[in-house]
Amino acid sequence: MAKNKNMFGGFEAANDATMALGPLAGIAREDFAGAVALLLRETAANPQKVFKATADFNEDVVKIMTGQSDLAPDRRDKRFMDPAWQFNPFFKAGAQYYLAIQKGIKSYIEDLELDALERDRANFISQIIIDALAPTNSLIGNPSAQKRLVDSGGLSLIKGLKNAYNDMVNNDFMVSQVNKEPFKIGENLATSKGSVVFRNEMMELIQYAPTTDQVYEIPMLTIPPQINKMYINDLTPEKSVVKWQLDNGIQPFMISWRNPEHEHGIWGMAEYIECCREAIDVVCEITGSDKINVSGGCSGGQTMSVLLSKLASEGDKRVNATTMMVCVLEPRQGDTEASSMVSENGIALARQRAAKKGVIEGSSLARGFAWLRPNDLIWNYVINNYLMGDDPPAFDILFWNADATNLSSTLMGDFLELFEANAYADPGKYEIAGHKVDLKKVDTDLFILGGTTDHITPWRACYRSTQLFGSKNVEFILSQAGHMQAILNPPGNPKAKYYKHKKDQTPADVDEWMAGAEEVAGSWWPYWMEWLHKRSGKKISAAKSTGSKKHPAMEDAPGLYVFD
Repeated sequence: MAKNKNMFGGFEAANDATMALGPLAGIAREDFAGAVALLLRETAANPQKVFKATADFNEDVVKIMTGQSDLAPDRRDKRFMDPAWQFNPFFKAGAQYYLAIQKGIKSYIEDLELDALERDRANFISQIIIDALAPTNSLIGNPSAQKRLVDSGGLSLIKGLKNAYNDMVNNDFMVSQVNKEPFKIGENLATSKGSVVFRNEMMELIQYAPTTDQVYEIPMLTIPPQINKMYINDLTPEKSVVKWQLDNGIQPFMISWRNPEHEHGIWGMAEYIECCREAIDVVCEITGSDKINVSGGCSGGQTMSVLLSKLASEGDKRVNATTMMVCVLEPRQGDTEASSMVSENGIALARQRAAKKGVIEGSSLARGFAWLRPNDLIWNYVINNYLMGDDPPAFDILFWNADATNLSSTLMGDFLELFEANAYADPGKYEIAGHKVDLKKVDTDLFILGGTTDHITPWRACYRSTQLFGSKNVEFILSQAGHMQAILNPPGNPKAKYYKHKKDQTPADVDEWMAGAEEVAGSWWPYWMEWLHKRSGKKISAAKSTGSKKHPAMEDAPGLYVFD
């Protein structure tokens, strides 16, 4: 039981903390300043509405002071779970005062004459401010932290100050989201056996050693995102996509991207696509197969899509079937809470700053992403680490997420331009990697995965990709999970379930797909493997060793670049 809790119970926090590359990388600080300026401008221009909001707030305050207020926290709000918020008059009044501020600001913004985009921006920036004002973020306003202080004889405060000092010195002034000490790459993470069989300046290619006597003849190449490390696909034996493939007779190969330094800022999409082509050449040479299957998630899925378009434009038919996981190719305003903050000016500024620096440091991306969801990614850990004096959780996915990589400025610019041009959804118009992107020319069988509670790549946005390709056979699976749990959802979780269309159809209207979908108990992995087996050729004897004469095995998996 404890094992299952450790395996599945911490996913929600990990999903909240996961960082993914997308158009939100184009948010500039000027966009935040502009949203604040908008609120200030409207406040100055509408004094009567300010007066009305103030009067309503004062009315709430009077009710609070006289004990007549019915304001109460949402039962699902973990910040106010302590019984003191309900029974202690001081804390109850403090919570109600905070809720009155929250209610007043939301009501005030709703009363302003704003267009939809301005209203979304105002709501988003005001929520960040409201979250920062929560009484639970301070020792004086947090009853749980005060009890811990008394019960520990003051040790919790000392430990909290120590945690804060360590973050200032060792974590670039950012609150730690994970205890990294228990995890060692290659020892208890990324442990599947295999070898590096190819290396160039930008990548290593890893071939994993078979665990079955027979394997399917068509191998699988996984293209991971360029941010974070590739071992999310081989996290632990219980949650390893690689191990699942091996145990089911698939021949998995994995690209491991090098962590770019400042001098590598010239690496763009064209260079990454060329690396993928080299990887395909090596996989085909080692296995003797003239076909491969490919898989990609998040920004790896975006890169894979450009690769497929490039190969199709050249008449290269080696890719047989494609798996795309939690990846948005056609983002739209309103997909996520923070998407309202993306602007053309912000994208241009982000591109200019990236070009000046050469690379965008992983810590900077993590910091920016955290402030887009401060309640989950900052204040939650401030309370745990500093006020309660606890260590951050030791959780494998959070460790992987904290193991962020830099991003080449050229590649970031390419991603932002792909988003700005809506290149994936506008075939034949945008040129990149030596060709014009046209997914309608890509006709491989396609398996697409989304997660029901994914706030990073919302499943309805993922579903749009079903209409972008020229593929005749497209399968969409909706996992009952968030961003990373949608992928790392192996058999064994009694609560797992997924949705598939009863007739395996993908109509243009996502609501029509949902109306025709059925709920299936359990992990989607077995269904995916069944789909993959049908597209992996016949069974052959497994190779006795990794590599080939032309591409001999080098270092053991997970290779060298994963430690950069």
